Amino acid sequence: MDSITLSAGVRQNLLTLQSTADMMSGVQNKLATGLKVNSALDNPNSFFTASGLDSRASDLNNLLEDMGQSLQTIKAADEGIQTITDLVESAKAKANQALQTQSQYERAKFAAQYNNLLEQIEDVAKDSSYKGKNLLAGDGNDLTTIFNEDATSKLKIGAVDYTDAALSTGLNLSDLVEGQGGATSFQLEGGEATFVLTDGTTTLNSSSLLSDSTAFNVGNNISLHDGTTASAQIAGSTVTVASDTTVQDLINQIEDTAGVSAEFDEATGTLTIVSNDDLSLRNDGAGTGSGTATLSTLAATKFTALTTNLSDSGSYKVGDTITLTDGNNFELGSLEVEEDTTIDDLTTFIDDFAGVSASFNTTTGKLALESETDLYLTSDNADFNASAFTADADGVTIAALTDSGFATDNDINRVVDKLNNALENLRAQASEFGTNLSTVEIRQDYTKSMVNTLVEGAGLLTLADTNEEGANLLALQTRQQLASTSLSFASQADQTVLSLF
Repeated sequence: MDSITLSAGVRQNLLTLQSTADMMSGVQNKLATGLKVNSALDNPNSFFTASGLDSRASDLNNLLEDMGQSLQTIKAADEGIQTITDLVESAKAKANQALQTQSQYERAKFAAQYNNLLEQIEDVAKDSSYKGKNLLAGDGNDLTTIFNEDATSKLKIGAVDYTDAALSTGLNLSDLVEGQGGATSFQLEGGEATFVLTDGTTTLNSSSLLSDSTAFNVGNNISLHDGTTASAQIAGSTVTVASDTTVQDLINQIEDTAGVSAEFDEATGTLTIVSNDDLSLRNDGAGTGSGTATLSTLAATKFTALTTNLSDSGSYKVGDTITLTDGNNFELGSLEVEEDTTIDDLTTFIDDFAGVSASFNTTTGKLALESETDLYLTSDNADFNASAFTADADGVTIAALTDSGFATDNDINRVVDKLNNALENLRAQASEFGTNLSTVEIRQDYTKSMVNTLVEGAGLLTLADTNEEGANLLALQTRQQLASTSLSFASQADQTVLSLF
């Protein structure tokens, strides 16, 4: 194809228009993208430097998300510690309340409440997790927070184990058990035997010599025997008759035998022996005289009626005071035995106390006791003790019931000391977590600033100045208009040649 020949003026103006159009396209691209460097072709040094800065900013942005999650994990643990601290303070208050009473029953109740608080401490520790990470759950829950892109700057936070109230970290709270109790029963029995002391013509009084009695001679051995086995002599009950041994000496010896009482009627010379057990009074005749003889026999009978008077029992006499105490020797109450005090009165007396119940079986004659703490039933009658009762077949006695929690002041004071140590450890751990939390927050803020710095630096290398580029576009548009006008003028100059024809 033949080429068209343009004049020099037209060609120059055409080139100017083309160059202006190219520059306008570049300026418009910068305004559209906001970048003055869109590719390595625009400015290799600025492009690759900015890319490196943007890549680091992106990496740090990803780490910012991890830092935010670490903050939430630490906050969850810190909130857990604050709650546990409140629970430990409540547990300490329960221990101090227990110190204000000596009642084993009340202390057992406080111990039970204390144990419930320990369970809550464990539950709170187990619930203080965030996205599967729990800084209060021990092994496997350590938290590592990375602060830079090559992981050379990081913070490791060690987990503690508060999910068991017996903690290696120093809490050691769960060394108490709830108050425990037990049950026992005993039979109420009673019986009496009488024996008249006489010299053959007159009755003897308490100051009379035993050798004046027709039943005894000097050298005789008088003793109590088990009524069910006549050969079974009761230890400590023997009186050896001497020339100066009186009736009162015999009475005193019988009174000194546990579970047995003796009364002497001066008017009738009648010696009455009362006991809960079968007994016999025997003269073994070790000396000269009457020889071996059973002087009186006592067959104890079970009490099976609630209306039976306690004074009919060999364990109680009118004027005795029956006292109910717990394992701390705390007196629950007392009952004075009067002539008309019945088994029902004793049962009601015991049954009225919190944590204790009593019931009388009119078929077996047994008074059954149940208690949540140790229980002791005592009397100011020296002849009365637990051996006067017949225990159940399992051999349980009243004093064998199990100790309750917070049993003694020393027990409670040791717990209070442990609670104080626990509070110190909790506060120290809370302070450590607080420091870790502040550290992560500070590094988070720093990383945000660093990301901004990197992005800003990349922008300085690649971002276009829209004001400048807008002015450039306006100048190029003016230049284009001028170039178009100039091209028109050049074309008109060529057209003047036609006027010659």
